[in-house]
Amino acid sequence: MAINRTVAAAVVFCLVGSSALPVLAQRAPTSGPVARYDMRVGTVSGFGAMGRGLGGAMGMAFGGGGNKVQHELLLRLGSSQVPGGKPKADHFMPAGAKLGKSVALLTPTEERGPADELPGQRAGQKPTGRILIFWGCGEHAPKGQPVVIDLAKLSAGQMPPGLWSSTVLRDWGPTLQNSKTFGRWPAEDGKMVKPESSLLGNHRIAGNYSPEISFDLAQDFLAPLNATATPNASGSSLLSWNAVPNATGYLAFLFGGKMAQGGQMGDMVMWTSSASRQFGGGLSDWLTPAQVAGLVKDRTVMAPSTTSCTIPAEVHNAGADFRMGTMTAFGPEADFSYPARPANPKAPWNLEWTARVRYRSTTSWMDMPGMPSQAEQQQAPKKCKPEGLGGLIGAAVGGGC
Repeated sequence: MAINRTVAAAVVFCLVGSSALPVLAQRAPTSGPVARYDMRVGTVSGFGAMGRGLGGAMGMAFGGGGNKVQHELLLRLGSSQVPGGKPKADHFMPAGAKLGKSVALLTPTEERGPADELPGQRAGQKPTGRILIFWGCGEHAPKGQPVVIDLAKLSAGQMPPGLWSSTVLRDWGPTLQNSKTFGRWPAEDGKMVKPESSLLGNHRIAGNYSPEISFDLAQDFLAPLNATATPNASGSSLLSWNAVPNATGYLAFLFGGKMAQGGQMGDMVMWTSSASRQFGGGLSDWLTPAQVAGLVKDRTVMAPSTTSCTIPAEVHNAGADFRMGTMTAFGPEADFSYPARPANPKAPWNLEWTARVRYRSTTSWMDMPGMPSQAEQQQAPKKCKPEGLGGLIGAAVGGGC
């Protein structure tokens, strides 16, 4: 079904290749680090938690299972050393992680970096329709919006210039390209972090191509983010959410689309809570508190004290057949390194390893014909037959019909 591919692509879209080091001290190390470790720790709630998108929701509708809050964990190890044999490294977890004694960091033969893509647009496919772009919070979109991009005027597979943010770069830390030896998890071991998993306690990374890394985490997964969009009389909607403890800032995004003949994507609408036109790039990934502080200052990201934003009426009046909303609460960062900086400023400081742990909490929601509103989903479920694809998805995510 074309609609399945379109909405699934939107979910993936709504969801960084430099080798930045953690903030160690004002003094730079004499050498190293030999190894760099990166952990991205996430909490996922809402539509995206039900199996990560349409496929998972449909699976649940046909007998699958899931939780309304999920956890995600991404591990990456990069080293300047080369092992004598096959690369091997393991992350030994605290018992509360419920991942067994350890998880293996496997070395891939190739790795594809992240890329921003338009839902419904595949390489080599002739673009159709238009993109209507809105941004900022308020009852109505200000003068000059929307910016309209006519996809039919672009070559097949071409991305609209300037659509994605170039000011916030993705940072995945260690990669296959910037490391002599590299390992990552999740891997093909069948293990997955669980909703009840906890990361509090000691973490140890040991292998044959890096020094042993050990540190204690005092910050666990962030609390889940719950967002609700309530229609206003003006045609706008009030997006409100709970304050997530230790959040450094918030960012909301909405994508919608119309279906054209033949199941292809027609006109699309995009909106972001950013006060400037900023979409994708590093904004859809993990960000450090230092990055977020700068983005809060220029109003790209909403301040951590903010708990509401009005989505302009023009966004909803664009006539999309479905709308997918996502929201991110950026979180704190924990940095570790060994050995510690010498007290004597003239003594050499040869770093063996650094480790960085970043946190975020995300939520998402779907709005399409046949699907109950968020307010209706909070009421007691009714016994009825789901109507259409929207009703089926609504039943799958617990909203009834």
